[in-house]
Amino acid sequence: MSEQIKEPEQTPDVTSDATGEGEVFELDRRKVDNILYAVEIDERERLIELMEPLHAADIADVLEQITPFDRARLIRLYDREFDGEILSELDEGLREEVIAILTPQVLTQAVRDMDSDDVVDLVEDLEDDQQEAILEALEDADRVAVENALSYPEYSAGRLMQREVVMAPEHWNVGQAIDHLRTTPPDDLPDQFYHIVMVDPRLHPVGNITLGRLMRSPRDTPLRDLLEETFQIMPATLDEADVAYAFNQYHLISTPVVDEEGRLIGVITIDDAMAVLDEEHEEDILRLAGVDGESTLADSISATTKRRLPWLAVNLVTAIAASLVIAQFEMAISQIVALAVLMPIVASMGGNAGTQSLTVAVRAIATKDLTGSNVWRVIRRECMVGLINGVIFAVVMGIVGVIWFGSPALGYVIAVAMVVNMVVAGLAGTGIPIVLEHIGVDPALASGAFVTTVTDVLGFLAFLGLAAVVLL
Repeated sequence: MSEQIKEPEQTPDVTSDATGEGEVFELDRRKVDNILYAVEIDERERLIELMEPLHAADIADVLEQITPFDRARLIRLYDREFDGEILSELDEGLREEVIAILTPQVLTQAVRDMDSDDVVDLVEDLEDDQQEAILEALEDADRVAVENALSYPEYSAGRLMQREVVMAPEHWNVGQAIDHLRTTPPDDLPDQFYHIVMVDPRLHPVGNITLGRLMRSPRDTPLRDLLEETFQIMPATLDEADVAYAFNQYHLISTPVVDEEGRLIGVITIDDAMAVLDEEHEEDILRLAGVDGESTLADSISATTKRRLPWLAVNLVTAIAASLVIAQFEMAISQIVALAVLMPIVASMGGNAGTQSLTVAVRAIATKDLTGSNVWRVIRRECMVGLINGVIFAVVMGIVGVIWFGSPALGYVIAVAMVVNMVVAGLAGTGIPIVLEHIGVDPALASGAFVTTVTDVLGFLAFLGLAAVVLL
């Protein structure tokens, strides 16, 4: 059972003025408290009144922030007001739970209000029984469209596209196109669209006409005269990451999708492409930290543990490798205690420098800015940056070594080790993700452990090795 909720203070739905971000957060928290109180006292009308002004994405945020017990009660009380857009906005980890709570009638109405691409995104990660429940809720034509989309590879343009397309033949003029839009039943048109796709008699896309140019042109203007200069066609099997890159690179709003014979079968709009781009960025950030790209705050303890355990195990192995290097210089460390004091500095500086280069390289690979034509220039640049920074900090640490331990030789050793490790960090931080990308391994996921290992091992080897030669 959830804790008894007291009636919260009523707060107006206004945006905070220049009182700071804390006030805005407080208003949001009180909004959630009001919603939970309506659920607690079983006041459906009050709940609807509170939820009605909220965007579907905000309602999804509320569902993600509250406990499973309160989430189930809220969904049951909200009942038939539950909208399909809320399912689209929910985190994937919660969708199955929410779908299991919804009644068949509410679920049916919710999915029927969704575009085909949103339905595909909804069902592709569900269990078979829940997939079947969603598909059975659709009308026959919509079900066939969704099943056809699911036949394409996961993370492809065919999965991302929506089937609802507005098209026009090559010989039409503006007046014919406008008349077509006005006479077509609303249910046969997408809820939102930006272009009319011109097609030839074989349904091959020829070009896009924006609605803005269409509406401001005389009725007798041939549609061919209004075609956009920038026009991209996406094969259904194209990876969705490449689709998102094309939208970002060429500033597209929507683009047609074709089958293996070049026939128009759907369209991808900018909102779906940008959602993919956002997911790619989020996955890169998570994977750089050794976390599964699908991890969210809604994951259970066991699921989170399972996803993090493998890369923690990899980090343990790499840490042992670094320790084995240290063990080779046990005698030197026992004789010169200062080495043990300064070792973490060498490792930390190299690790941080390597992470900086790694982050830049992984992002450049993802955006296709780092290619075969500039790879060596980028590697040289990172090595030179490491060399310059290494020299600067070598001078600093050399002085520290002399002042702190009264040993010019120790200052010389750590200075040289610092330069070596910073150069290695630049080389490893750029080179390792490039190599991993070349052999087909996700550089965002695997690079961090390798870069850390290289900087630790070579940093300790340079520092302790020089110390053994110079100081003993």
